[in-house]
Amino acid sequence: MTTNDVYAHYIDGEWVDGSGTETFESENPATGETLATFRRGTEAEVDAALSVAEETFAEWRDLSYIDRAEYLWEIYHELRERTDELGEVVTKECGKEISEGKADVTEAWHMVEWAAGDARHPKGDVISSEIPSKDAYMRRKPRGVVGCITPWNFPVAIPFWHMAVALVEGNTVVWKPAEQTPWCGQIIAEMFEDAGIPDGVFNMVQGFGDAGAAIVDDSRVDTVLFTGSAEVGHEVASKVGGEPGKLAACEMGGKNNIVVTEEADLDIAVHAAVMSFKTTGQRCVSSERLIVHEDVYDEFKERFVEIVAEVAVGDPLDESTFMGPLIEAAHVDKVTRYNDLAKREEVNVLVDRTELDPEEIPEGHEEGYWVGPFVYEADADAPLRCTHEEVFGPHVALLKYDGDIERAVEVHNDTDYGLAGAVISENYRQINHYRDNAEVGLAYGNLPCIGAEVHLPFGGVKKSGNGYPSAREVIEAVTERTAWTLNNSKDIQMAQGLSADIKTRDD
Repeated sequence: MTTNDVYAHYIDGEWVDGSGTETFESENPATGETLATFRRGTEAEVDAALSVAEETFAEWRDLSYIDRAEYLWEIYHELRERTDELGEVVTKECGKEISEGKADVTEAWHMVEWAAGDARHPKGDVISSEIPSKDAYMRRKPRGVVGCITPWNFPVAIPFWHMAVALVEGNTVVWKPAEQTPWCGQIIAEMFEDAGIPDGVFNMVQGFGDAGAAIVDDSRVDTVLFTGSAEVGHEVASKVGGEPGKLAACEMGGKNNIVVTEEADLDIAVHAAVMSFKTTGQRCVSSERLIVHEDVYDEFKERFVEIVAEVAVGDPLDESTFMGPLIEAAHVDKVTRYNDLAKREEVNVLVDRTELDPEEIPEGHEEGYWVGPFVYEADADAPLRCTHEEVFGPHVALLKYDGDIERAVEVHNDTDYGLAGAVISENYRQINHYRDNAEVGLAYGNLPCIGAEVHLPFGGVKKSGNGYPSAREVIEAVTERTAWTLNNSKDIQMAQGLSADIKTRDD
């Protein structure tokens, strides 16, 4: 498992140091302390992992769904029993406050439960043939080797979005966790080892973008499942899209909106908007734009700003904290740059806690990556970068609109992204119009635009994605469908009225 206190890769059922000599550290973003040290993977480790994944595929594929799922049930029980313990690890490594850390683990065992339980559900479809003597149906087959590349903000949940379904469906896996959260990756790999999964079926290579690129580029990988930034995801999709027979399902970022109509319950609206700051805005589904009708705008703004100005930022292990730190120094720089950009674009700043009061930072956490909420109001029609580019932090714009729900949806759709969104209204006609016309993959009524359930598809449209690398829809990316027709007659009868007679030159 370790050599000289340095954690290794998990390849072919063994803990492997690999050929690379470089190491990297997992850091607590709230304190700056080093949590653990890890081997940095190279192309050699990726090559080894892909080789064994390819070699073991046929044996794994030939097991029944039920037998494959049994390994996942072992992990399900361990995740559930260790939710509090692992939730604390998540919080220490990625900085989300403790209730969110535990929720991350809970979402993981929900996903494993769904995937393992699905093993006993019907697979494929029986279809009526045009010919009475024929049986027609569809069967699924695993694609082969699945490469999984996952982000740091849900370091336990999202890996199981990808891997649980891929494995139950009969694929083998090579996984690269995010370099910011390798400790969570280590624990997940230990769970697979403890579950006794056959050697080579599950493999983990720690490392950075070069290791991920080696997975994406390799011809032995049949499907790539990616969750992360739009920039990287589009590169993945463009590479894979040009290779015949290879698939990619990518869930990427968003510039998400909450629409608050003139018929909204403002108690719901304000609460839903404040929830935008969960995970310190570092969710792909966090709302960075609040589109509010002019009739309720002033009251909404007053109530929202009052709460945001006082929301608790601090030690993520403290249950009284609402927002923890950002993930790393580079992200503090990015969020700060966008806050400064908003000011240069002459928005009206309502809350600016970019630099926290030193008294807000808990003792012993001075080296953490702290940024508080930033809220401003802007012209809904202005082509501002701050209102159209994803920040991935606690950066939120209020956009006032007049007119009807059609106008609100017009403003809503005026971004390059289309991941998540919500509408707050007591008028079902407004909700239905939003439902039918908002350009999003995940939509909510009278809710925040976070909190997806694992058995629903998760992905977006436009710049936000080209697939759904989780739950039911990911099955499409990790399996092939075979249309099968069986003739039960002694005669050959063809569809569309075609004759089965063979004519010769003498006919």
